[in-house]
Amino acid sequence: LHAHGRQRFVEVQRRIDSITPQVLTQRLRQLERDGLVTRTYHPEVPPRVEYEISELGRSLAPLFAHLADWGAANLDRVERAREEYDAT
Repeated sequence: LHAHGRQRFVEVQRRIDSITPQVLTQRLRQLERDGLVTRTYHPEVPPRVEYEISELGRSLAPLFAHLADWGAANLDRVERAREEYDAT
């Protein structure tokens, strides 16, 4: 949501094709409950619901950037550890 702004459920689902609709619904509800995502209901025909990252959620962006940097810097080590583990 952070990179793509306000999106409908189906748009989020298309970007995360490895998740079932039920699990995505659960995760979005949890994020909304925690104040990290806002959900806007539009009473139209058909009804429209949009999700976007909240101000609180945006405050996590620097942390995620550090995690991505760490992942890129340590990917080789993680893959080696997985290979060693799987070999036993």
